[in-house]
Amino acid sequence: MNRLFKVLLVICSQPLLFDCGLRAASPQIVSVRKIWDHGRHNAFTDLIRFQDCWWVTFREAEKHGKSNGKVRVIVSEDGSAWRSAALLEQSGVDLRDPKLSIMPDGRLMLIMGGSVYDASKYGTRSPRVSFSKDGRQWTDPTKLLAEDHWLWRVTWHQGQAWSVSKLGEGSDPRRGLLYRSLNGLDWEWVTEFRLPNNTWNASETTLRFMPDGELIALTRPHWIGTSKSPYKEWSWTKINENLGGPNFIRLPNGQLWASARRYGDKRVTVLARMDRDRYEPVLTLPSGGDNSYPGMVWYDDLLWMSYYSSHEGKTSIYLAQIKMP
Repeated sequence: MNRLFKVLLVICSQPLLFDCGLRAASPQIVSVRKIWDHGRHNAFTDLIRFQDCWWVTFREAEKHGKSNGKVRVIVSEDGSAWRSAALLEQSGVDLRDPKLSIMPDGRLMLIMGGSVYDASKYGTRSPRVSFSKDGRQWTDPTKLLAEDHWLWRVTWHQGQAWSVSKLGEGSDPRRGLLYRSLNGLDWEWVTEFRLPNNTWNASETTLRFMPDGELIALTRPHWIGTSKSPYKEWSWTKINENLGGPNFIRLPNGQLWASARRYGDKRVTVLARMDRDRYEPVLTLPSGGDNSYPGMVWYDDLLWMSYYSSHEGKTSIYLAQIKMP
């Protein structure tokens, strides 16, 4: 075996996003099951592993749009049998898009949007936060920041919570503002996302920290951003996909995998290879119509994903297990 061939063999055996002239292995769905459909409209999920159990949260409401929603939390020991653990609600408030995280002190943190409508029209909104030691008993949702903000997802890093607020409801463009917090209640402004060509259209954003401290953002509708500490200056790449409810995860081998709603002839939930300047859908989950907003957890050598979809008629909550290449 000559030296050049040995070098190529070593390169192609690494967990790169590129295929060295061959098609890269693709993710394979192990299982997909419907885990909740008790509400009229069940949507906008998140998933976490906490105290040796699976926890999924989502909104229950009359419909996708302007209706006063409640936040449901369900729990399972094995991912198969699910039961309700909590239901959060506020009179006259649409609680929606809940996201779970684990705080440094071991408590669960639940961030969500809270909108108030004037008749059928949007009135105002602000983020809400609740805390729990066991996932079942939650503090009353507390308002955060000023009106018209929406802290969308929280990522913890070295004892600090990081989140992007999408500022501006029903306006185009929206503005994305980066915040951080030590306790989930008091938030400090860090910077504003200034996208290429003075574009301000930044909305739902998931943040993930890399091992070297680099911060990566996947931002609706079509942006990937990167930044180094203190995270005030950002570099942006526009991708060739429009995203709805974007999320992504870093696997132990260093690969980045993302999921979101894909727009096209059909709206579906996809799993995509991701890099700092690339987003490539490679797997479509059973989905359609009103769908997406995935939660993603790596556990027991599988990617676990919660999401919602209406492809079977009623808008319901699903859980997928995916074997990764």
